[in-house]
Amino acid sequence: MDKQTLNVAFATQKGGSGKTAITVLVASYLHYNCGCPLAVIDCDFPQHSLYEMRERDSRAVLENEYLKRMAYEQMREPGRAAYPVQKCRVERAPDMAAELAGSGNYDLLFFDLPGTVNSSGILRTIAQMDYIFAPVSADQTVLESTLAFLDVLQRMMLGKETSRLKGLYLFWNLVDKREKSELYGRYEKVIAGMGLPMLTTQIPDTKRFRKELDAENRTVFRSTLFAPDKRMIAGSGIPELAHEIISILKLSGYEETTNR
Repeated sequence: MDKQTLNVAFATQKGGSGKTAITVLVASYLHYNCGCPLAVIDCDFPQHSLYEMRERDSRAVLENEYLKRMAYEQMREPGRAAYPVQKCRVERAPDMAAELAGSGNYDLLFFDLPGTVNSSGILRTIAQMDYIFAPVSADQTVLESTLAFLDVLQRMMLGKETSRLKGLYLFWNLVDKREKSELYGRYEKVIAGMGLPMLTTQIPDTKRFRKELDAENRTVFRSTLFAPDKRMIAGSGIPELAHEIISILKLSGYEETTNR
């Protein structure tokens, strides 16, 4: 039987949650470091931040000989050619996903969704997700907004015949080590009371998540065209998050095989 392409989104209802940065980092780590065949659909209209990042990455490579050589060396490795980044309106995303999945070339499709359920067509698109991972921070407003959003999905879609949704998971993002651990403990009791699982991986609050590729630097962190540099990714939580997600998705054979 052919393996089904899985639809995955990092979704939240709060701006500034870091969902786009995490989508890029996890996708690039899994594809370039682990060899997982995937594509990304950016349906966060009108900004299409992830698609615009691919455009900036491509321009940077064209303008810099060092980055050109780096891209050439990476593409020589089997399965390490750049993954596709497609853009569309959110109501068109399920059809685009069906087209990509129909090619048989991808194990995963990552979606960058709009940050509000008020977007036209978003509920139909969310219903086509297999798994949703929601980044949350230790902020009452952010947490309440995200939990309200996930409660709706849990009641309306999770395990329903009209939806593909198999799992909803939260994980701590923008973690400040100076914050008291009991604060997280209190929040986790509320989350557990809703029956929502929390991942063990925590993503720290660090400026490196804002570091994109440019023609002058020679270390890469957030890029759609390159694997994250091992010096930059150490301590970021991204490898741990990626492998925890792979375990939940029950995808095997994608251990890290490259180290830039």
